[in-house]
Amino acid sequence: MKLVIVESPTKAKTITRFLGKGYKVMASYGHLRDLPKTKLGVDTENDFEPTYAVSPKNRAKVKELNAAAKKADSILFATDEDREGEAISWHLVQLLDQKPGKIQRIVFHEITKEAIERALEDPRELDMHMVDAQQARRILDRLVGYKLSPFLWHQIRRGLSAGRVQSVALRMIVEREREIKAFNPEEYWTIEGMFKPEKTENTFDAKLHELDGKTLDKMAIKTKKETDEILDSIKDKPFTITRVEGKEKKSSPPAPFITSSLQQEANGRLGFSAKQTMTIAQKLYEGMKIGDNESTGLITYMRTDSVNLAEKFIKDASVFLKDELGAEYILDKPRTYKTKSKTAQEAHEAIRPTDPSRTPDSLEAYLDPGQLKLYRLIWQRALATQMPDAKLLGTSVDLTSGTAVFRATGQRVVFDGYLKIYPDQDKDKLLPELVEGRPVEAVSIDGKQHFTEPPARYSDASLVKALEKFEIGRPSTYAPTISTIIDRGYVEREENKRLVPTDIAYEVNDLLVEHFPDIVDLKFTARMEDTLDDIASGKAEWRPVLKEFYEPFEKNLMLKEKELEKEAAKEAEGVVCPECSGAMVLKHGRYGKFFACTKYPECKGTKPLPGEKPKAKPEPTDEKCEKCNSMMVKKIGRFGPFLSCSAYPECKTIKKIDVFVKDSQGKQIACPKCEKGQIVERKSKKGKVFFSCNRYPECDQAFWDRPTGEPCPECNYPTLTRKGKNLVCPSEECKFKQEAPQEE
Repeated sequence: MKLVIVESPTKAKTITRFLGKGYKVMASYGHLRDLPKTKLGVDTENDFEPTYAVSPKNRAKVKELNAAAKKADSILFATDEDREGEAISWHLVQLLDQKPGKIQRIVFHEITKEAIERALEDPRELDMHMVDAQQARRILDRLVGYKLSPFLWHQIRRGLSAGRVQSVALRMIVEREREIKAFNPEEYWTIEGMFKPEKTENTFDAKLHELDGKTLDKMAIKTKKETDEILDSIKDKPFTITRVEGKEKKSSPPAPFITSSLQQEANGRLGFSAKQTMTIAQKLYEGMKIGDNESTGLITYMRTDSVNLAEKFIKDASVFLKDELGAEYILDKPRTYKTKSKTAQEAHEAIRPTDPSRTPDSLEAYLDPGQLKLYRLIWQRALATQMPDAKLLGTSVDLTSGTAVFRATGQRVVFDGYLKIYPDQDKDKLLPELVEGRPVEAVSIDGKQHFTEPPARYSDASLVKALEKFEIGRPSTYAPTISTIIDRGYVEREENKRLVPTDIAYEVNDLLVEHFPDIVDLKFTARMEDTLDDIASGKAEWRPVLKEFYEPFEKNLMLKEKELEKEAAKEAEGVVCPECSGAMVLKHGRYGKFFACTKYPECKGTKPLPGEKPKAKPEPTDEKCEKCNSMMVKKIGRFGPFLSCSAYPECKTIKKIDVFVKDSQGKQIACPKCEKGQIVERKSKKGKVFFSCNRYPECDQAFWDRPTGEPCPECNYPTLTRKGKNLVCPSEECKFKQEAPQEE
């Protein structure tokens, strides 16, 4: 009997289907041993020798695998083909303690019968270079996390963590948020018109492109006054078509998915987080049960840098496309793509369906909605790579009146090519038939006010793209990195799924940037990734790499701890506790620095820094706690005033204090939806102000912009909202917008 060991039970179940009676397939459930949780587990004095431990929950599994290994004639490790998978196999070799000749390693990019059979015919030995690279990464991350996290506890508060990659990602998010907050919007205007050719009712839009012989850039028109002057100069004047130009262009399909591009596209098109994408992709790779058949792998391995496609897939895709769509939708010769990543292994493959004839529609009954959406995206992208370019006809038209030239652009698909399977999200913008020299009627010409916008907050997609651009991390680390900084409370997701740093993120980031600039330096982290790649390829040894990093890191850490201890002691010198008259020490809290009694927790006395306002004391109220009947007190928190039970911490009841929004007459604004409640000001978990009905959750009416209480003059909606310098109607059906009067 041959024993095959994989990571997951799903993968084991799928592989069992393809093997005969002479095989037994078992799952290790990932890593069975790792560095211990309760101590460093790395002997920094003895050439960074790691100490690995089997957790109590894994001991039964080790015993079970050992029993099966003793009965087996040979053992085949079939873990994933990346460094992590190679390391899992190596750890299993140590735990099972079998003769080297009894052990073999097999790898495959997809879990199909053909792939498994090819792997069995071509076993290999464990790649110790890949194992060393994984060990080096694991130990590096342990050294940074285990040493830096206590530093954060001493300087800020307990429970915080630092990480070699997570701290760099956090820095990127914090710095982007500061860019946004420092951004000063600039006003600019555009002049846009709706035009109609003679003898037709078809209209089209055009924008002022040139004036007095000068091409207008985005910021050319700065004020409403300039806009009105231009509008007056062209008012009621005739327009003539002075140029019609059509140009055919080609659009080629994008490369097949790699890990990063899949995460980006799934986030952009489907709204999936990086973690959600990888979780679903893992299931599609390991195998799904399709109809009466046993489970089968639907996609190839989803952690890859390679855009290579197997010859068999290319041939099968061409046959499928010809049969289903016709000969005009296949290529004369296969299209190949060049991998951008210098570390990608071309023997690996891009992410693709295991069988191109297994269409998303044929799987609709067997996959849940999320699985079907992601499979459809992967299937469409992979097949599109083997289809002809799309042919597009772009049209540009100039309309002239005196010295003013308006330009309209349009585009239509002449031949859809790959777009037939992988449609672009942008729709055609069609123009009516226009002939040079013919007059057109200006139905309306208006000035539109705009403001420059700050850079957007990172989404999962844009953060993954940035990490990839700066070579921070590798395919397997993108999703876990984002999940970690969210789970640690450093980052939250906005309503639109953008990533926003929390208050504590700024303090942690600033402390690390000031005292450990290398750890959070993008170039330093990228160079470390390159070094790990060198270890994986056999160009570098892992222990010297760790030594080169750790010695200056440890020296700097000890120096910084002493410096900050002296600084804290100096600032707290002579400060007396207001509660017990004892000595005090400088602490970092959620809202910054403060003095705390050294006798804590016996004495909980605190004191603000000199020059800072003391924390407001709770104000008594007449209201009683609904849970314990104690009196409620008014406090000021992160999101403003609130009521708290005076018996805290025994009773943790809290209650919001509504801040009512009022109109210009000082009257409370009624909820336009339920007409029973009033609009109140609130703050989201991210600290962003919004306005909602005070009867929530019975009524879910909410606005991001402040309501005014003035009804809309066009549709009579009960209240307009103030958005920037404009009044707008919140009703989706109404487009009312006008400049708001200046607030006194």
